Amino acid sequence: MAAWLVRLLAAWLLCSSAAATELRLYTEENPPINFSHDGQLDGLAIAAVRELLRRTGDSGTIHMLPWARGYLHAQGRANVGLFVTVRTPEREALFQWVGPLLSTTTSFYARSGSGLHIDSLDDARQVAAIGVPRDWYSQQFLEGEGFSNLYLASKPHGMLDMVLHGRIPLMAYEDQLLPSLTAKLGASMADLERHYSFMQSSSYIVFSLQTDPLLVQHWQAALDDMRNDGSLARLQQQWLPDVVLPAPAKD
Repeated sequence: MAAWLVRLLAAWLLCSSAAATELRLYTEENPPINFSHDGQLDGLAIAAVRELLRRTGDSGTIHMLPWARGYLHAQGRANVGLFVTVRTPEREALFQWVGPLLSTTTSFYARSGSGLHIDSLDDARQVAAIGVPRDWYSQQFLEGEGFSNLYLASKPHGMLDMVLHGRIPLMAYEDQLLPSLTAKLGASMADLERHYSFMQSSSYIVFSLQTDPLLVQHWQAALDDMRNDGSLARLQQQWLPDVVLPAPAKD
């Protein structure tokens, strides 16, 4: 066989192999960003990821998992993504980042009429327990601040339910996302009182370090295009009309 034909065949096999790569994309129940209803996945980030798959031409499946499991998978396997993930210094070296998709503020919340007065991190250290979702940025941040009174919930719904029923006095959650989570449990924001806001952050899609960096670059470019053509803003207006779209990330 001619040498040029061998090279052509090798190149074709390489391209075919790359095209066959299947992404596994993990997310969790966290309305209105990502959630399921009637067996279907929906939400702002779900819609954004589906559009990014279309624009990049990549193939992939989205799987709903408890956050801790998805977070673990995204640190040890190639071609794995996780969304949405708050970007923190502690996580920076663990993933490859695409975003930002969303900016939020995190505060402490108690049941209405609790009598609590939480005006600082020191005040929060004195309560019996603070609910945080397991392996979320809020757990990592508060543990870094020396908190030893954290109650780790497998899902945000369970944490909120415990606060509403008085089983734990306090929880930490994002202001912009809490109304949807509360409504999903059949409650309202009037059932809660907001206390001290302790963190502002931005959320991203992340890929494992073992994933091809060129793929990650293509996803970032596609997301930048969504921002520039207004489609990302339209998704945000649909799902979170009162939240300001974050500025593009700086290199």
